[in-house]
Amino acid sequence: MRIYEVKNYEELSRKAADMIAAQIILKPDCVLGLATGSTPVGAYRELIKKYENGELDFSQVSSVNLDEYKGLSGENDQSYRYFMNHNLFDHVNIDKTRTHVPNGLEPDADKACADYNTLIGSMGGIDLQLLGIGGNGHIGFNEPCEEFICDTHCVSLAQSTIEANARFFDSIDEVPKFAYTMGIRNIMSAKKVLLLASGKNKAQAVYDSCFRPVTPHVPASVLQLHPDTVIIADSDALSLAKEKGVF
Repeated sequence: MRIYEVKNYEELSRKAADMIAAQIILKPDCVLGLATGSTPVGAYRELIKKYENGELDFSQVSSVNLDEYKGLSGENDQSYRYFMNHNLFDHVNIDKTRTHVPNGLEPDADKACADYNTLIGSMGGIDLQLLGIGGNGHIGFNEPCEEFICDTHCVSLAQSTIEANARFFDSIDEVPKFAYTMGIRNIMSAKKVLLLASGKNKAQAVYDSCFRPVTPHVPASVLQLHPDTVIIADSDALSLAKEKGVF
């Protein structure tokens, strides 16, 4: 696990975009595992700039997203398909037929999850998996629990996650209570993992994930066992680790 400290969110976004761009340049037909939420938006903005400047070609890139709310269509402006289109795909030359998100409208959870596992396998695996981290240490929608869940699954979202996501909806009652998400084995099977953390509200999660024992009660802690994990965190996100003298 390599940890890079940056000054602020803007520097974090640029450094993350540089690493993703390097992956695309080294392997133009790479498979990117992508994330949603507020943290990666800046990195996506930087990737769009690189594309507009003629530095990047997305035409052979494929992608798989970590998760999707159960019950939302791709046209819903709070769905993760809509998020990806709006924040990245609509602005670069990626072939949208090669971009994949779990099917939120599939009511049969077992089928939705099995189909997504099969899809990831058929693509030959993920070259670089981008992650954010929740305040409770969740990655994707893998919430704190008693054991790591390996493959794509339907999860009942933790109340803290529902509350964190409520800012994107008109009211907390509208936030979906279930989501389809890649499992820990899906994430750990990626050749490289890139996790981004910004803000003091992530300081506890970063400390627990990077400097405390591996436990399913802090899902991101499993990344300590991955052979090629890179964490980019700003000074605020690393503040607790520095206060405790472990970074």
